[in-house]
Amino acid sequence: MRAVRYHEHGDPDVFQVDEVPRPSPAPDEVLVEMRAASVNPVDLLVRSGLYGDVSLPSVPGGDGAGVVAAAGEKVEALTEGDRVVVSGMDRSAGGTFAEYAAVPGTKVAALPESVPFEVAGAVGNVGATAWTALAEVAGIQPGDRVLVHGGAGGVGHAAVQVAASAGADVVATAGSEAARARVEELGASVALDYDSDSLAAEVLEATGGAGVETVLDHRLEEYLELDLEVLAEGGQVVSLMGNVPEASALPFYAKEVTLQALRMDNHPVRTPMLERVLRLVERGDLTPVVADTYDFAEVEQAHRDLSEGGYVGKLVVAP
Repeated sequence: MRAVRYHEHGDPDVFQVDEVPRPSPAPDEVLVEMRAASVNPVDLLVRSGLYGDVSLPSVPGGDGAGVVAAAGEKVEALTEGDRVVVSGMDRSAGGTFAEYAAVPGTKVAALPESVPFEVAGAVGNVGATAWTALAEVAGIQPGDRVLVHGGAGGVGHAAVQVAASAGADVVATAGSEAARARVEELGASVALDYDSDSLAAEVLEATGGAGVETVLDHRLEEYLELDLEVLAEGGQVVSLMGNVPEASALPFYAKEVTLQALRMDNHPVRTPMLERVLRLVERGDLTPVVADTYDFAEVEQAHRDLSEGGYVGKLVVAP
C-alpha cells in the first residue's frame, strides 16, 4: 500500500510517498481503509522533532475517516464494510496518511451514511477536543458566555459550534474580516479582530460589561492577562496549548477564577466523544469546514499552508 512517511525530522520537504506492507489489525483493532485524513497543528511539531518520541520512518496523521476492511476478534461493535471516524492515533505507532491504518477500537466510531468522508475526515481530533474542553471540562450551560480565541481555526471553528449548540452566547476572535464573517455564520454572536489593541474592551462591550464565564485559549502566554480581564467572577480558562506566563495572583483571587489545562493525549478513549460529535454533525449543529484538500504527493504543501494559516476550518488529505 501507499503511505506518506518521513525518514528524518525537519521541514515539510521531508515527506515522501512510500510503498509499505499493509498492516494487520491486532485483536482489539480495526483495519481502516482511509478515505480522508486531516492535518493538525501538533503534526507540525511532531514532524519537526519538537513534540514526543516518534520511531522513524513515521506515517503522520492523527485522525480521519474511512471503511473497516477487517476487525480484530475482540472488536464487537464494528465489522467489515462499516464507515468510521478515527481520532487520537498514537504518533509513535503510525498514522492515518496511508491507504490503510490499524486503529484501536477505542479510537473509532461508526460514521452515519449522511456524513461524507471528507467532512468526517476533518472533524475527528478537533471535534473531540472542542467537545471535551467545553462540555466535559468547562461544563458549559445554556446562557453561558464563552470566549473562543482563534475561532476560524480547526479546534476554534468546532468550538464555536459546540458552544452555540449548547445554548451558549459565543464571542470569538479571528484575523480577517472574511474569517470573522464566516465565524459568525457558524454561530458566534460576534467575532472580533484578535489583533485589536482594544480587544479586552471589545469583549466586555460585547457581553454588556459582564464578561465571560469560560475562555477557550490556545495561546496562553499571549492571552492569559486578557483572559483574566474579561472573565466574570468565578469564571474559568481552559487552555489547550501554550506556556504559563508569569502573572499576578491577584486577579485569580479577586474573581476566584480557575485555570484548567487540557491535554488530549490523556484521553485515549475517543469512541464516546466521537459519537456525541457525530450526532451534532448529523443534525447540522456542527459543520466541519474543509478549506482545502490534498493528495498524498501534496502533504508538504498542506503542512506549509497550515503554518501560514489565513483560512477557516481544516485541511484534508485523501489518498
